[in-house]
Amino acid sequence: MAMAGSAPALASLQLQSPLLASARVRSLETQTSIHLDLRQRRISVIRDGQSIGRWPVAIGDPKTPTPTGVFRVETKLVNPQYESTKSGTVHPVTGPASPLGHRWIGFLQQGPNQFGIHGTPWPHWVKIRAAVSNGCVRMLNDHVQKLYELVEVGTPVMITQ
Repeated sequence: MAMAGSAPALASLQLQSPLLASARVRSLETQTSIHLDLRQRRISVIRDGQSIGRWPVAIGDPKTPTPTGVFRVETKLVNPQYESTKSGTVHPVTGPASPLGHRWIGFLQQGPNQFGIHGTPWPHWVKIRAAVSNGCVRMLNDHVQKLYELVEVGTPVMITQ
């Protein structure tokens, strides 16, 4: 892999642990972030200042709104399992037909609960860009798959009104 810059910068990376050096090299190559516009109910991936993906979303109900602010991707899960925040009941289905779809991108932990971006077996709510969730961001399963592939743990998540 070729890196732009001077040899001293490369030498300083070589003194770091391989994992840290790898993370720094990747961050020098691209700047990726997730932008969620709650008013338009649209999520985008921005890489190096350019939009490389834009999709409709369903957001939090007014009683349980999607939080605003700047966060970071904390977790990424394949085939997450839904557990009710009210009753603690675990939903037996995982995968595309589960309440969380087949991909989870968590961005804010509050106590035992985590806000996240996830798929849904109810595409109607996403297509009409509804405000129906407990604060999470619902995407069509195909769309969340693409988003999942474009971001890493640590990617900034900016949520605005």
